[in-house]
Amino acid sequence: MATINYFLEKTDKKGLATIHLRINCNGIQIELATGKKVNSEQFDKKKQRVTGISMESTEINHYLKFLEDRANELLHHSAKRTYSPEEINAILTQHIESYKESKIVNIVKEQLDLYGKSFTFIDLFAGAGGFSEGFLQAEINNKFFDFIAASDINENCELTHIVRYNHQLGLNAKFLRQDITEPDFLENLLNNIGDKKIDVVCGGPPCQSFSLAGKRRKFDKKDDLFSHYLEVIKRLQPKYFVMENVKGILTKEGGKIKDLIIQEINSIVDLKEIPVLVSFIKRIKKENYSFLLDCIIKGIEIESLKESEIELGREDFIRFVDNRFKQLTPKIADYKTSKTDFSINSIRHGFNFLARTKEWEKLKRSIIKEKDYCNIDNDSFVDTFTDFLTQISSENVIVQIENSFKDLKVPSKFQKDCTDIITALKIYSASFDETVEILSSLCTVKEKKELNVILESIRLYKIEKPFIANASNYGVPQNRERVLFIGCRKDQTFISEIQPSVKDKEKVTVFEALHDLDFIGNNQEAHYYELDDITRPFNVTDTKILNLIQKREIDGKINLKEGKTFSEWSRVGRLIERYRPKSKPFYVKDFKGLSNGEKDFDDLSNHKTSNQNDDVIKRLQIILNQGDYKLAQCELEECGLNSNKRNYNVLKPDEQSSTIMTIPDDYIHYNSPRALTVREMARLQSFDDSFVFQGKRSTGGNNRKSEVPQYTLVGNAIPPLLARAVASEILKNIR
Repeated sequence: MATINYFLEKTDKKGLATIHLRINCNGIQIELATGKKVNSEQFDKKKQRVTGISMESTEINHYLKFLEDRANELLHHSAKRTYSPEEINAILTQHIESYKESKIVNIVKEQLDLYGKSFTFIDLFAGAGGFSEGFLQAEINNKFFDFIAASDINENCELTHIVRYNHQLGLNAKFLRQDITEPDFLENLLNNIGDKKIDVVCGGPPCQSFSLAGKRRKFDKKDDLFSHYLEVIKRLQPKYFVMENVKGILTKEGGKIKDLIIQEINSIVDLKEIPVLVSFIKRIKKENYSFLLDCIIKGIEIESLKESEIELGREDFIRFVDNRFKQLTPKIADYKTSKTDFSINSIRHGFNFLARTKEWEKLKRSIIKEKDYCNIDNDSFVDTFTDFLTQISSENVIVQIENSFKDLKVPSKFQKDCTDIITALKIYSASFDETVEILSSLCTVKEKKELNVILESIRLYKIEKPFIANASNYGVPQNRERVLFIGCRKDQTFISEIQPSVKDKEKVTVFEALHDLDFIGNNQEAHYYELDDITRPFNVTDTKILNLIQKREIDGKINLKEGKTFSEWSRVGRLIERYRPKSKPFYVKDFKGLSNGEKDFDDLSNHKTSNQNDDVIKRLQIILNQGDYKLAQCELEECGLNSNKRNYNVLKPDEQSSTIMTIPDDYIHYNSPRALTVREMARLQSFDDSFVFQGKRSTGGNNRKSEVPQYTLVGNAIPPLLARAVASEILKNIR
């Protein structure tokens, strides 16, 4: 039986003594200096801890417990049966050295142009940081990316970001934890960016946020995130922007969503060119359409206003149209009727409504948040909330005004005035492209040609269509298909797709990615790597298994002379030299733990298996033996081991995995009847092992709406190697 305890050596001149760790096991003794010194009066020998409630005491005691736990694990609970005293000494010394390194202050110097040309980027809807990680791995012709800021709404996303990029890599990248739909989001983002020009914006608005204007009915908190993403693009006007989403976005609502996205991107204008277009409109002014042309000018000029001025610009637009209606009212109704008529009141009040759009949008956001917080969905309350939120939308108000005009008995000679007012309101809610269509309809053939020349210059971004990128084509051991929209500013080289870096026969397999992690069983956790025997029997022959491990370049290209295997790259890391970690990776439970210095320094993190009962293990073993959930149904029924789960994905060692999602129980390891660990899922996503996922490991029930635990961080991320391929292509072309 082993004993583990701490003792103090003799005090120095300052009255401080170093805390030592002592292990006694079967007559063998191991002693290690922990590197921490304390006043001997502050050390409780019985409790084996430092006394006091200071932050330093909390940090030291966490460190002592951490070392004690790791020593106890080596002696009693390791996946490996026995360790020699030398191995125990070496492993614990590594933990101690990692702790010492974390206490050294690193002054991070800014990269100078002398050593390369940097281009800035920000990461919106950042999650764990898949885009960020990939961009920091890219370097082409001594050009690289400088990480400025990221944003997401969840605390654990922020914690993971701060630990990885600020503490571990020593970068000054900011993190804005705020909902992108909040009124002051853009202002706060600009404050975080400071005076830096942003060259690239990347991010993936959740697919739930894409819907057609006027067709939104669900009204969840992800509603309309895409338009807010584009507002950031309009303000920052980066050289390139990348928007990632699921493949289903291409066919959503019959492909209309894809067309809407392209239209909205094409509607982003070069602010410097707006005066040219305005000047053109003033030159073609026609008496019959002067009101509409004035509205078009006002609508276009709103595009160039500062964020703080936009609402005033919109209100001015509505009041301009409202005045037109006030001039028309005496012509179509007597005084008494104009004050009491239902339709006229609806039009008049509708203008008031539209002039207060900002206030109604605030109310809408608050209601949506409360609705989501109270889990209102699929119940007797949801229709009432949905109807109300539909009614207060600007699109619906304009429809109501248009219907009220139709109900009025307007003399024929004033019908055009009514139609012009309705058209003006449509300009108010229209995209730039839709406004241009209205303008074009008022032009002669000659004027249309001149307009088209102006439009060529005023459209800021070039994009023809999105393309589908399969992560496995870029060195990721996973068949994960994602749609990428790459917007290229008109002064930059056009990028239409990212060429694959590996051929089908060269793709990284599940076995190559995970084989060196296959040494733990049910309900175990590993904190360091073990030697594994890759010749054990699998579902394929031993010779074939050995041939699955290939030496490669980072992007997956075969390089037998100088390459590394996928698992080796995962261990040594793929970041470019200037971003190599400044300190050892560590895990913290939450922000409080980070503040208190309660850090766990391990050689291997996030590698813990679930505690599955005997029935679950038997069920998974049957499915694993059959190699397919459907094929195993009969045997499962005979054994009374049926499951309500829709599907289990059995990993095949000689293939790529299916798309990694956020629930680990959906996958069965290729060699063991168990789910995957966070680290194994991270490997299949191509995250480096030094990237530690922070906070809770998993969650369930309604907590999934608000919490983003480790498994969710992994499953929602864009694979870093796919992001690296995108970043590399941009670096090849950016000017």
